[in-house]
Amino acid sequence: MLGLRTTGRFILVLALAITVASPAFALHEYVGKAPRKKTASKRARVRRMHWNPVFRPSRESLLLQNAEIDRLDLPRIQDDAEMEELKTSGDLVAIVPNQALRIDPRLDPNRRYCRPWTLDFLTDLSQDFYEQFGAQIQVNSAVRTVKVQQKLRRHNRNAAPAEGEIASSHLAGITVDIQRRGLSKAQLKWVQDYLRPLKAMGLVEPEEERRQWVFHIMVSDRYSDWRESRVLSGEDDMNGLTPNLLEAAFAPAQ
Repeated sequence: MLGLRTTGRFILVLALAITVASPAFALHEYVGKAPRKKTASKRARVRRMHWNPVFRPSRESLLLQNAEIDRLDLPRIQDDAEMEELKTSGDLVAIVPNQALRIDPRLDPNRRYCRPWTLDFLTDLSQDFYEQFGAQIQVNSAVRTVKVQQKLRRHNRNAAPAEGEIASSHLAGITVDIQRRGLSKAQLKWVQDYLRPLKAMGLVEPEEERRQWVFHIMVSDRYSDWRESRVLSGEDDMNGLTPNLLEAAFAPAQ
């Protein structure tokens, strides 16, 4: 009889131990999972916060870019043969890397070209950036042909069309894409502030693309006229210029 009582007490104690241990185990599992959920949510919030563009892409911007191409009566370059003719005539000029400027090595050497006034802008931007930060600006894309744009559209539905009123301005050679990824907050703000007064004057039409993380910048031929007036006036620093100062510098002589 004593043996049965002892055995019964042992079973009762064991059952109580299992009952007490089970909630503790469940609590341990819950506490372990919670931080992972919080971390994932935090990463999602950070990703959403990173893209806060000053120059948001829009249909209106694409219309402006195409209106500039039409004003200049420029062709949308159809194929490599037409592009080679423009290179030979000097209507397209080479983008050459230097201490202030690099080119994405994935960019086809045949497409490392743009219009002369676009190169003027690119030269000024990269040199001013280098003087400010001691770092290079990177060109990710420049002139494209209609055939290249059509191919791009097949695997990137966010790419602009190859024809129509909102076609890509890369097709006219007046646009370059500048790398945004990797820029510090200070560098990103500097580029935005650099572009802001130029956009206000209608000298550039920039967009900050989200998926490709680039500044897509269309440059008007008026930029070269403004640039020349700046040189003649002895102004050699874009930083700090306001739209009013730009307007005064670019105004025609009375």
